[in-house]
Amino acid sequence: MTPKVMLVDDEERFRTTLGKMLRAQGLEVTALGSGREALEELKNAAYDVLVLDVRMPDMDGIATLTQIKKIAPQVEVIILTGHASMDAAMEIMRLGGYDYLLKPCPVEDLLAKIESAYERKITREAK
Repeated sequence: MTPKVMLVDDEERFRTTLGKMLRAQGLEVTALGSGREALEELKNAAYDVLVLDVRMPDMDGIATLTQIKKIAPQVEVIILTGHASMDAAMEIMRLGGYDYLLKPCPVEDLLAKIESAYERKITREAK
């Protein structure tokens, strides 16, 4: 089965390019430009894995992650950040994020994280 992935990033070029690359790998991808759009979409459709940028203008990734876990606690969230810090990483994990990757990251690394996050979600739901 193919994971249903939501990609959330305010940079349109990055979002479009990454979306195409993930679709080329056979994933079902919905690409959105803001945390608020992501939260609205989650109210209407189920997703397996969410790839979320930290730095976004209207609502940052940490605030978005907090809300995502209230709306759809079963979704696995991978955070993409251009600004890694140990504090941010610990906060992401504490809030229920699956993992985080530094931007720019090779698409293979992101695919591997999406696959392992999806496997974790499936395993958890099977219990």
